[in-house]
Amino acid sequence: MSVLICDADGELWYTRAEELGLYSIAMPYSYGGNVYYYDLGKNTDFRAFYDAVRGGEIPKTMALNPEEYVQILEPYFEKGEDVLYVSFSHAMSGTFDHLNTALEQLQQKYPDRKCTVFDTKSICLGAGIQMEYAAELKNSGASDDEIIEKLTSFRDRVAVYFVVDDLMHLKRGGRLSGIAAFAGTLLSLKPMLTVDEKGSLKVFEKITGKKKALRKMADHVIAELTGTEFNVYVLDADCPEEGDAFAAMIKEARPEAKIVRQTVGPVIGSHCGPGTIGVIFIADSRPVPLSAEQ
Repeated sequence: MSVLICDADGELWYTRAEELGLYSIAMPYSYGGNVYYYDLGKNTDFRAFYDAVRGGEIPKTMALNPEEYVQILEPYFEKGEDVLYVSFSHAMSGTFDHLNTALEQLQQKYPDRKCTVFDTKSICLGAGIQMEYAAELKNSGASDDEIIEKLTSFRDRVAVYFVVDDLMHLKRGGRLSGIAAFAGTLLSLKPMLTVDEKGSLKVFEKITGKKKALRKMADHVIAELTGTEFNVYVLDADCPEEGDAFAAMIKEARPEAKIVRQTVGPVIGSHCGPGTIGVIFIADSRPVPLSAEQ
């Protein structure tokens, strides 16, 4: 017998996670001298977070330590349960080195138990849509092997696009070089970004002006959306009017799209910053970045 778990960097909203019976590992972030753990929006003060960032606060994210992973996983092993963990991209965090350390410790104590980790090679709801699919499969009676087999092909169809309002947030988080961020700001560039097949953030297209960038991003969704049985997640980082307008562009051209609107959580918001608009949907394949530039 096994249990399915995920993490809060997948951004699956808490009501949906609860509906699916899916346990999510809360991921830490800090600002204003305090450490918080993202709970998928259940008790999150989004207004306080984004107001603080707009006021000059620089939030930070951090890895869980091995002891925290032991505390999360050991109760399952104690009950004789294996774990299938569908995680956000391993290319984006050192937290998985700590997870491996914890698993080595637990393996010595519980040699008959195992934790299988599936790397979604994505972030935010690019990972969350895979977590959601895995939970649906689990609840329909699929085995861990069957879930992994289906996720492996599904993963390559997850399309992620987003446009940030201020490139300096990506620079501070190490996702963009200082020179690229400075030059992009001077030129009013609003690059459309994506997640490549390795699970890293990459530039998909360089566009001048946010309005034009959002129009181009909507055009990609309209042209590439094929998995209409799955949700199209439209996310905004404390800019709901822009998010609604972007969702309307898609809905007008693709009325069959099942659009779900959601706020970007503080962990992801720490890196992309206020004003970001993102979209996650199922296509025939994931986007191919413009280059290896970050």
